[in-house]
Amino acid sequence: MISKKLFSSKLLSWHRSENYRILPWKKETDPYKIWLSEILLQQTRAAQVIPYYLNFIGNYPTIFHLAKANDEEVFRLWQGLGYYNRCKNMLLTARLICTHYNGQFPSNHEEILALKGVGKYTAAAIASFAFGLHFAVVDGNVTRVLARYFGITESISSALGKKNFADLAQSLLPKNSADYNQAIMDFGAEICTPVAPKCTYCPFQADCVAHQTGTINLLPVKEKNKVRKTRYFHFVILKNEEGNLWLQERTSKDIWPHLFVPYLLETNKTLTPSELSKSINPSKRKTLNLQFIGSEKQLLTHQQIISHFFRLNFKNQLTLPPEGVWVKKENLRNYPFPKTIISFFEKSLYF
Repeated sequence: MISKKLFSSKLLSWHRSENYRILPWKKETDPYKIWLSEILLQQTRAAQVIPYYLNFIGNYPTIFHLAKANDEEVFRLWQGLGYYNRCKNMLLTARLICTHYNGQFPSNHEEILALKGVGKYTAAAIASFAFGLHFAVVDGNVTRVLARYFGITESISSALGKKNFADLAQSLLPKNSADYNQAIMDFGAEICTPVAPKCTYCPFQADCVAHQTGTINLLPVKEKNKVRKTRYFHFVILKNEEGNLWLQERTSKDIWPHLFVPYLLETNKTLTPSELSKSINPSKRKTLNLQFIGSEKQLLTHQQIISHFFRLNFKNQLTLPPEGVWVKKENLRNYPFPKTIISFFEKSLYF
């Protein structure tokens, strides 16, 4: 195993001569654009983020434009990325920076870290790429490279593991933190990949502990994933005599905050149309004429959502929440929806 100094030097050499990864935010020094890209990249692959990033920059070229934007408009642009609290926090932070910092990002690491929706990794990225501060980024790509090269068998999910990986990453950081941080993230994404890493092209192959010991596929060590909770959502597509559809904004702290959904009943199992009718209309003897029209499944981090869709021509059979709205079919695109609803609407030709 080579020294830490030589590791960093060798990585930067690879970055200068063999790193061909192209991303629209690379080499960016504008803290707004760096922050935006990092928020979009949280728990999302870079390839998926690129069109969203370009769309956001095109619509909101400065943080002032984003801060002044209508919430629903921003959520609509975010649509499909998931983890919608990121979008909510992004808007809160944009407005805070415009109000308290006159639109200028704080250049102090502690102040950056205090921003809503900004964790240790994002703060380090902004500090390093925008302001040249000496902070190491530690994401999945970084921990994978370090775990394999140094043969670290500590879980990357444990508190001790997170601290030790952060300390090691910081100790490897040379003076040019921005180039090094970009290099190690790109190296993990392009060469030291999760599956089938390109060891033949790796400049560290001869010194890599995982390669020497045949433990590439065992590192990094992760704690066992939690069992996903299964939730059963029953959506009723209500259509009135004018052909409008009824929608309601989700305002709770549950999944999909600030997104719109049709009439919803959650249960602990899948219901038949007859069972659903009794559940949503218990005081009425007459069974609702619910027509089953499809199902969708969506996997989230710790839960899976099984969604069943039913159609019902609305004739005042149900007492609807007062905050709901009737929307013309041609105006559905003006509302932000969860991925599950979009998928259903597209298959059902509502979009």
